[in-house]
Amino acid sequence: MAPPGPARAEPKEDHLGPVLQRLTALHPKAIDLSLDRIRALLTRLGDPHLHLPPVFHVAGSKGKGSTTAFLRAMAEAAGYRVHAYTSPHLVRFNERIRLAGSLIDDAKLIALLERCERVNAGAPITFFEITTAAAYLAFAEVPADLVLLETGLGGIADTTNVIPQPVLTALTPIGIDHVAFLGDTIAKIAANKAGILKDGVPCVVGPQPAEAITVIEARAAETKSPLFRQGRDWVVRETADGLVWRDRVVELSLPRPALLGAHQVVNAGVAVACARHLSGFAIAPDAIAAGLRQVDWPARMQRLTRGPLVDLLPPGAELWLDGAHNAMAGEALAEALTLLPQRPTWLLAGMLNTKDAAGFLKPLVPGLQGARCIAIPGETNSLSAEDLTSAARSVGLTAEPAGSAEAAMRQIAEMIRADAAPAPAPNHARVIIAGSLYLAGRILSENA
Repeated sequence: MAPPGPARAEPKEDHLGPVLQRLTALHPKAIDLSLDRIRALLTRLGDPHLHLPPVFHVAGSKGKGSTTAFLRAMAEAAGYRVHAYTSPHLVRFNERIRLAGSLIDDAKLIALLERCERVNAGAPITFFEITTAAAYLAFAEVPADLVLLETGLGGIADTTNVIPQPVLTALTPIGIDHVAFLGDTIAKIAANKAGILKDGVPCVVGPQPAEAITVIEARAAETKSPLFRQGRDWVVRETADGLVWRDRVVELSLPRPALLGAHQVVNAGVAVACARHLSGFAIAPDAIAAGLRQVDWPARMQRLTRGPLVDLLPPGAELWLDGAHNAMAGEALAEALTLLPQRPTWLLAGMLNTKDAAGFLKPLVPGLQGARCIAIPGETNSLSAEDLTSAARSVGLTAEPAGSAEAAMRQIAEMIRADAAPAPAPNHARVIIAGSLYLAGRILSENA
């Protein structure tokens, strides 16, 4: 389930605003991290989660969204109609629910949310629980061949974990994250996330720390779930012109993923393994290759080339956006930046107060000139600009607070110009915006 606290504020022009705000007000005063509330609501709704197409279920600390995006692109390239449930959204809530290839439209989503609201009858329930119930209704009512479900938090008590018998599960890399809810060790977090394993259902396992593997294997023994582990049962590696993916049966030569970064090679490899092990589905190598080329997943090393924030920078300076928000993602982002041509790089950061800011920022320090830190607009659970600045300084990063993304960008632009003087065209700099998917959503909205 999503952590306690207010749901993110919706843009004022969003037609969904009124119903989403009413649902937020139902948030229980205490979180019991159980599935009792969601199960009770689903029962009153006619158990839509029991009437879905075959379900793929994924959990992990890093990469589950990208893995889901890759797998969706592959399955759609093979001709399948695919539903997908992901979180959080970037700009519009509709992004969380994709029906047979298209984002759910406002009218249908409002009708489903209001239906859940009526049936719930004012009982305490989290925002994530009731909106997930709406997704199940949508998936049960619109024909499709496959449902892709991404956990919101953990696994055992996540609202997506009510599916009794998915066709396949997957565990992307597990690290330290959400310690207040999942535990303060890799083993505890892995035990929670491995809670999505079901009796006899195969599970694809991405690269994991040794402590996580021990726990995952124990859970798989309990559930008699066959594991397909990276490094043991399949491997993926980069080549000069793409990827090679190999298991004990086939070796596939594949194109480079459309998403940038070594971590996306890992995510692509997990998705290929999932495509190979989706029982009842035929996803041929050409569809897998097409999915890698065609995948679209915003705010994952996304280059912004136009818009008011871009216009604030000197001509030729690059602006990139990434949703990285924990220590593992900080390491992946730092590595991804090394793949780009070398340029002086500045960071514009905003983070939630539930995240390890210092842990996220530390890997980035060697590649940065400095940072400007902001509070995420509209997010009650955002770190203040001052607190984030303190975290940045604690790991050796030169940082200052700023009042907004626009103000931060103006300050960075001035520093870029000063560093470039006396050159007439300061076109050698790069700015990366990162720290939170919620921040990424605000940036995409502001820069539209």
